[in-house]
Amino acid sequence: MTTSAHVIGLSVVVSDMARALAFYRAVGIDVPDDQDDAPHAEVALAGGFRLMFDTAEVITSFDPGWTPPAGGHRAALAVDCSDPASVDSLYASLVDDGHRGHLAPFDAVWGQRYAVVLDPDGNPVDLCATLA
Repeated sequence: MTTSAHVIGLSVVVSDMARALAFYRAVGIDVPDDQDDAPHAEVALAGGFRLMFDTAEVITSFDPGWTPPAGGHRAALAVDCSDPASVDSLYASLVDDGHRGHLAPFDAVWGQRYAVVLDPDGNPVDLCATLA
């Protein structure tokens, strides 16, 4: 038997699909507009992976015992920005639009300009770019 990974582990669980997808579009994820009213949405990513978004109702429809994770991080997505200045400007733009900043941009010891902003449901989204 041959298998291959094709979906990022867990769906990002959202409370308001349109609001969540608007956030991810602002981050640069090309989510089709026709998915705003769907209970399940997905977008193809590089490498053949798919990023999926589900409402809690979808998750509990097939896993009635599911509960949101408590404490710590849930699903996380990292967005590679084109350059360090883009990390700063995207972070500022998202925070100016009312999204919660978690870690303001900084030069990380691992060689990246790095920041974290939270999506509307509190899921962290890392913004990063390689330092020159």
